[in-house]
Amino acid sequence: MKILLFGKNGQVGSALAPVLAARGEVIALGRDSLGGLSGDLSEPRQIVETIRRVTPDLVVNAAAYTAVDRAEEESTLAHTINAEAPTAMARACRESGALLVHYSTDYVFGGGGTRPWREDDPVAPVNAYGRAKLAGEEGVIASGCRQLIFRTSWVYSAGGNNFLKTMLRFSAERDKLQVIDDQWGAPTGATLIAEVTAKAIDVASGSAAMHGIYHLAPAGETTWYRYARFLIQRARNVGWPVIVSPDDIVPVGTEAFSTPAKRPLNSRLDCHRLEQSLGMRMPDWREGVAAVVDEIAATTAKRTSS
Repeated sequence: MKILLFGKNGQVGSALAPVLAARGEVIALGRDSLGGLSGDLSEPRQIVETIRRVTPDLVVNAAAYTAVDRAEEESTLAHTINAEAPTAMARACRESGALLVHYSTDYVFGGGGTRPWREDDPVAPVNAYGRAKLAGEEGVIASGCRQLIFRTSWVYSAGGNNFLKTMLRFSAERDKLQVIDDQWGAPTGATLIAEVTAKAIDVASGSAAMHGIYHLAPAGETTWYRYARFLIQRARNVGWPVIVSPDDIVPVGTEAFSTPAKRPLNSRLDCHRLEQSLGMRMPDWREGVAAVVDEIAATTAKRTSS
């Protein structure tokens, strides 16, 4: 199997590369061109030409515009990267018969209520980022290509920029933190996304039954505040140089922070469709968070001692 991966340097792309390599020849691209091939999603025409040149059996789009607040000012660029480029990819995949794996977000929903969102629930994004990602979903679906679209939430990894790493940094610098306690969801590790994606590709490659949109997030639910308490306690347990204690973290409402982009209060995702399709149960969100905190602490300790 020949696999074309976009977004190789991102959190999800970095986790995907090794699991995809176990399934075929991988051509992995970042924003920079490589041997005449382009991974720059701000240039959809070049993306199409790259797909035509590579002639892959599988295209995995792990690239995206993810600066949620900046998207309010750069809505045109966000739309190009998150909507126009995936739509162009999908049309190219339709031409060649390739399977397309694309990642979307909980931000396509309005964020009301408390029930986890199902794949067929009405969408109503509340910010420019969410609107662009929704347009990307719609473009991929309308193309008629073979497709797997995974909506996920609160992505983190040991690399890249994310809430988990920000909290670890703050915990070693400050003696008190304020964290939002009225936005609900599930922190989703890039490793989990990669592992589930690989299983889904295996199933989809052998059957046309698995296609369309799936929700991909771990089991359980939390708020940013409760998430922060858990990860900082874990950091303390493994020897991270923590100044703040979990009891020094103050819960606040969304209104305490003024941001250009509105955030949904309910980002819970119902993953039963995916679990049934793959015959698996999602692990609790705490497992992945603990593993990444341990990894960062171990890596930092090793670097300090060497």
